[in-house]
Amino acid sequence: DIVVTTDAIVEGVHYLASDPPDTIARKALRVNLSDLAAKGATPAGFVLTLALRGKEDGWLRPFADALGEDAREFACPLLGGDTVSTPGPQMISITAFGRVPQGRMVGRTGARPGDRILVTGTIGDAALGLDVLTGGAAAAALASDAAARDALVSRYRVPQPRNVLARAVRDHATAAMDVSDGLAGDLVKLCAASAVSATVDVASVPLSAEAASLIAGNLVCVETLLAGGDDYEVLCTVPPAQVDALIAAGRAAGLPVTVIGTIVAGTKRPRFLDGQGQELVLRRLSYSHF
Repeated sequence: DIVVTTDAIVEGVHYLASDPPDTIARKALRVNLSDLAAKGATPAGFVLTLALRGKEDGWLRPFADALGEDAREFACPLLGGDTVSTPGPQMISITAFGRVPQGRMVGRTGARPGDRILVTGTIGDAALGLDVLTGGAAAAALASDAAARDALVSRYRVPQPRNVLARAVRDHATAAMDVSDGLAGDLVKLCAASAVSATVDVASVPLSAEAASLIAGNLVCVETLLAGGDDYEVLCTVPPAQVDALIAAGRAAGLPVTVIGTIVAGTKRPRFLDGQGQELVLRRLSYSHF
């Protein structure tokens, strides 16, 4: 079967005008590869549409070089596309194609009560990276720690699609999606599609050392991490008997996979519980374009 996904990134919305062109190229492709990973699909190719304000060789050369490098790294060749001019902000749109064995694509509708909720990698780093770039609380808190700032900015500018885990997702997950708008809001979407609810142990949500330090110092709030988005990790539901197998597959690939909650019956909004079992009231669940 062929899996098709499309994602556009727009200057000033998904990336900053000051971001280097090579990182913009990588982000444009990788956000689509992340979708394929969450479907359990192997990348097969992509088409590209560029909307540019003008022909700027100094911008296009590093953009094209980085895009080509990623296409080779992820075995996802450029198949064609179009380039147009625009008076507005730049826009890059990619439609990517992937392959899965017949009938094996992992959708959002298969989560069942009792399934465990798992997520790859760490959550919240990209939101903090954007905060650093825009002079927010994280920038001030990390003013003397260049390595921490660079690590967070890298997570914002250059997502790490989890395609190495696509087969394991296909083999073990009942439902999956990638975390693009924010963990909290994306879990709400997955639960709605499956007509279930969930409880999440917020203390179990995996954080990087940089994010954990900022939380411990009360320099950022946990809502920023849960709702910030741009994580591009895989969020999935897995029957209890198969949890260990998925975690082991991640370990073999050098990728941590963490249990953060449980699917429960009902259609109420998922509950996010603190370390004392008290429900957190989140004012914001995810990024929203409108």
